[in-house]
Amino acid sequence: MRGQWGLIIGLVVALLITIFAVINMDAVTVNYMFGTAQWPLVIVIISSVLMGAILVGGVGIYQFYKLSSQLKKLQLENEELKKNTVASPKKPIEKKPEINNSSNPKS
Repeated sequence: MRGQWGLIIGLVVALLITIFAVINMDAVTVNYMFGTAQWPLVIVIISSVLMGAILVGGVGIYQFYKLSSQLKKLQLENEELKKNTVASPKKPIEKKPEINNSSNPKS
């Protein structure tokens, strides 16, 4: 069922893109640093969206790997701390006897 919904949504999106492309077939002039070109408006819009998606995806992938390596480092540190805690059993805290110095006056 999940795959069927994905297929239906994909077909609807493809239909919307096709309608968008047919409506926006007007040629526009694109000025580059080294020249100009005449392209359909839909190509300019879609290429701009794709370049933005690639840029955002690249930043997202960089942050994913950065956080992944930080997570691995913290997990190793956590395991090391657990080993140290298990290796040294808790010793009861010895209560020190209180010394009553009531005979000595405080200065």
